[in-house]
Amino acid sequence: MIEHPIPPVYNEQSRVLILGSFPSVKSREMGFFYGHPQNRFWKVLSAIFREEVPVGVDERKNFLLRNKVAVWDVIGSCDIVGSSDSSIKNVVVNDLSVIFETADIRQIFVNGRTAARMFDKYLKPQIKRGAICLPSTSPANAAWSLERLTEAWSDVGAFIRM
Repeated sequence: MIEHPIPPVYNEQSRVLILGSFPSVKSREMGFFYGHPQNRFWKVLSAIFREEVPVGVDERKNFLLRNKVAVWDVIGSCDIVGSSDSSIKNVVVNDLSVIFETADIRQIFVNGRTAARMFDKYLKPQIKRGAICLPSTSPANAAWSLERLTEAWSDVGAFIRM
């Protein structure tokens, strides 16, 4: 059983919430979300917000908060082999109420199908809200180019500007 080691990033200005499934080995080592160098999460969001790609934990955290984006994961603890989403078992979900009590979240997005499945199974019945599934920014999703991902993810920016 591995406990999620990264606290959520959010503040009272956050308007969208992006949920992954569970942090990869690289993210757990780095101590922050989307730490694998081939993960395109930071490049996609940087393109959407027309900013330089943030580097390092503090810069990434400031980038998210400045752009009104909250980030966490569906799963708070689970059994997992390495970073393999397909090996996830014994799921305990994160309590999203800490974010909802602080921020006016207008839309929830999930990063990839595993996060969507876990969200729909465990969180949707609990919080009575749906989520928009976006294509995974993981390097395992090689079928999606950076350009296609950025286009698919453009709704993130649209909900913030509402």
